[in-house]
Amino acid sequence: MIRSAARAFCAPLLLGAALLTSAAAFAAEPVKPVTTEGDVTVKDFKFKTGETLPEVRLHYTTLGTPHRDAKGHVDNAILIMHGTGGTGAQFLRPQFSDVLFQPGGVLDPARYYIILPDDVGHGKSSKPSDGLHAHFPQYDYDDMVALEHQLVTRLGVDHLRLVMGTSMGCMHAFVWGETYPDAMDALMPLACLPQAIAGRNRLWRQMSIAAIKKDPTWQGGEYKTQPTEGLRTAAALLSIAGSAPIQMQKAYPTREAADAAVEKILDVSGMEANDLIYQLDASRFYDPSPKLETIKAPVLWINSGDDFINPPELGLAEQLVKRIPKGQFILIPASDQTHGHGSHTWAVLWQDKLADLLARTTPKN
Repeated sequence: MIRSAARAFCAPLLLGAALLTSAAAFAAEPVKPVTTEGDVTVKDFKFKTGETLPEVRLHYTTLGTPHRDAKGHVDNAILIMHGTGGTGAQFLRPQFSDVLFQPGGVLDPARYYIILPDDVGHGKSSKPSDGLHAHFPQYDYDDMVALEHQLVTRLGVDHLRLVMGTSMGCMHAFVWGETYPDAMDALMPLACLPQAIAGRNRLWRQMSIAAIKKDPTWQGGEYKTQPTEGLRTAAALLSIAGSAPIQMQKAYPTREAADAAVEKILDVSGMEANDLIYQLDASRFYDPSPKLETIKAPVLWINSGDDFINPPELGLAEQLVKRIPKGQFILIPASDQTHGHGSHTWAVLWQDKLADLLARTTPKN
């Protein structure tokens, strides 16, 4: 998901019981999972640009308890990575948590040790708005994945049962598969393409960055107040990028309803300009396509048919998945039950596929 402030990202529509599998239909009231939060500090981290920070703070949330095998290795850890502008807390929302993190659910915390990071530049982890502003190191996805790996190992995990991610986290999953090919039993990327960001996807990101930087209030990143007009343009682009046509038509069925929604969409209170610039720009060098053949783990890759950011009309996924040795691609058709790019977080749409992935990648004793 690309920033919770882009409020049009996901319409809060619960799906019919016909789509719920027995794993999610186990209780009248969902159970709120017990979570633990913490921070890991990585000292003297060197970014790909050559810049360094004396300390990088990585915030995380965990569910469940690590289980160790006979050799003392954690064998039940699952890493779930958020989207651009998001945090690990986004996976505690009902459409995800109430389906997966339940007793008997596919990702029951009684069975798995689940790690939800706040990536560098996001949430409670180190980011430009902490004080360095536009002098913060120009991190990219490789840096972010390297820091995720640092976090996981600092938590005592040297092998992951599953690496899973949504949107930006989806792209990180492909980077994980290539950078640490022996570090996981399975990969589940949701809502992305494993190739350089170009075309319309690159355009809306660069338009958002340009709008903020061209706002006179931005002042090279040393603004005294947020560059509101630039942020409003960025918020508008974010809302369209994350939109779902059918859901938007249902939410705003009349001219009056659509017009009334505009100011709410353009409410940028809580948005932070430098953080957003860095978050969007971090994708600039992303391109796992040359090394797809090096991914060893089984890959279950899922996109949706109404995703503005990863439009299925390009036909790229069907071409690229052929190069992943153990790759499977599923396109969820657009319907009144999908949520555009945000379908990645509506677990009821794909939880049965996740259950199958875990079942067929269970390590042999």
